[in-house]
Amino acid sequence: MKAPSFWHRPSGLAHLLAPFGAVYAAGGRLRRRATRPARVLIPIVCVGNLVAGGAGKTPVARALQAWFAEHGRQVHFLTRGYGGRTAGPLLVEPKRHGAADVGDEPLLLAESAPTWVARDRAGGAEAAAMAGADVVVMDDGFQNPTLYKDLSLVVIDGEYGFGNGLVIPAGPLREPVADGLKRADAVVLVGPDGAGVEAGLPSDLAVLHAELRPVEDDHPLTRHAVVAFAGIGRPEKFFSMLRTMGCRIISTHAYPDHYPYRENEIGRIIEEARHANAVPVTTAKDAARLPSGFGSAIEVLDVRLEWRDEAALERVLAPVMRQRVGLDG
Repeated sequence: MKAPSFWHRPSGLAHLLAPFGAVYAAGGRLRRRATRPARVLIPIVCVGNLVAGGAGKTPVARALQAWFAEHGRQVHFLTRGYGGRTAGPLLVEPKRHGAADVGDEPLLLAESAPTWVARDRAGGAEAAAMAGADVVVMDDGFQNPTLYKDLSLVVIDGEYGFGNGLVIPAGPLREPVADGLKRADAVVLVGPDGAGVEAGLPSDLAVLHAELRPVEDDHPLTRHAVVAFAGIGRPEKFFSMLRTMGCRIISTHAYPDHYPYRENEIGRIIEEARHANAVPVTTAKDAARLPSGFGSAIEVLDVRLEWRDEAALERVLAPVMRQRVGLDG
């Protein structure tokens, strides 16, 4: 879905919808209270957020997997597979599965480590454990109470923050901020804190600062003319990164998150770029949803997450590392 503009700032319509947001929030609280989470024999690290899309969960999940791998852990990813038709548990095979089968994010995650799609999160975690995982990094699922999380990280976009601060449908929040932060072990604040998020966080909650950067330091797109398109939570983040890189943007095309591109739409973008002597470019997540045969005509800008303070990250992840040798029970 494409986020309504009134989600970004206070408005009369948001005020009118606020009672429905209160009902949504109450339903989430009731579900969490009524559900007894299942436990598995390996630690579960949940990467979630409080707003609907666009915070940067998937890059954080990939960065965590890389950190654990460097420290000798066998990580499997677990995700619901939003936008795919598979219920799972299913081990993603990028050569066999497409975005229509498993969703776009699982295909991106599967480039780094074994990835399981499962609407039943507990069943997916058990499948990962049986397949040899000794840590599961769960991309999303913070609001899902069916699986016990050993560590929960809430990802927040520093520029966007919590939008207008209201719960769906009045605003972008999946639950009230205070409710979510009570269950969080740490916050990952991505990018500059333009929204003043950190000042409002509990003083005892660990904050990990991180930045999104292109995977290639000296990307070939730098100083090129581009026609950019993206169907992610906040397309403007992608367009802004291209500007920061020094790209000359001819035009931008923003689509709803997880948008299923059609051949004629991509064809028009390619033709527009050709006429402008520009390069059509999109995100790695969007590339997973391109129609067959169009991938070679589109430049893909992949990103990586960089931690500002590796020592702070190590302190947050220390309980998970200790579980390996049984020091936490």
